[in-house]
Amino acid sequence: MMNLKSTTKLANGVEMPWFGLGVFKVQEGQEVIDSVKAAIKAGYRSIDTASVYGNEEGVGQAIRESGVAREELFITTKVWNNEQGYDSTLAAFDQSLSRLGLDYADLYLVHWPIRAKYKDTWRALEKLYADGRVRAIGVSNFQIDHLEDLLTVAKVKPMVNQVELHPLLSQLELREYCQTQGIQIEAWAPLAQGRLLDNEVIAGIAARHNKTVAQTILRWDIQNGIVTIPKSIKEERIIANADIFDFELSAEEISQINALNRDERFGSHPDRFNNE
Repeated sequence: MMNLKSTTKLANGVEMPWFGLGVFKVQEGQEVIDSVKAAIKAGYRSIDTASVYGNEEGVGQAIRESGVAREELFITTKVWNNEQGYDSTLAAFDQSLSRLGLDYADLYLVHWPIRAKYKDTWRALEKLYADGRVRAIGVSNFQIDHLEDLLTVAKVKPMVNQVELHPLLSQLELREYCQTQGIQIEAWAPLAQGRLLDNEVIAGIAARHNKTVAQTILRWDIQNGIVTIPKSIKEERIIANADIFDFELSAEEISQINALNRDERFGSHPDRFNNE
């Protein structure tokens, strides 16, 4: 994990960057184009979007304008809840690729565990994977019970599980389960949507390293083996967020951050969000 282009190897051998840019709530048009181009210019190679974000076209335009070869980038998108089901997922993937202007995706995720549909949705992802239209497949917001249920029918295990994860919601049990299953954990809202930026414990650790609280949290992710995708629309913050590869947290500092866990969510609970 020596630089911004460093990768983790997924269960199928595909290499996924440890660090990327999330574009949740980044406006379609110039805002997302500028954000993605700034990230790629700064050395980011992983961009995470979703059909429901409504900004896939801008992400695709930024990729084309970035001057970086497509094969050097790792692009993630996701199937939304009302698109789930076998045929509708296949159609949704086609639409996402069309909006992105890409021939393939690097990672396609089931956005939320809609119990009545996620098994059929997963079957569609397995087809897309078998057809070579996506390099890796995974899930988002799945808890252990969802994963165990999915694994009763899956022919291909999810390679990634992207969940809300930050020092106030460290998801240790889920992380350990995914590790035993060979599923890479990825954090969304790694900075707890800004709620940790004045945390005294992390601020003290950050000061010792001459780093910001955000940089310290993102370094905590990396050292815990968690892929992380902080969102920002400001170029200076996009650059600063990635400046985490020149210091290392001690075991004691990691333990201090681990101790902040309160199992506190700021996003929706997977069992109560838009479920059927």
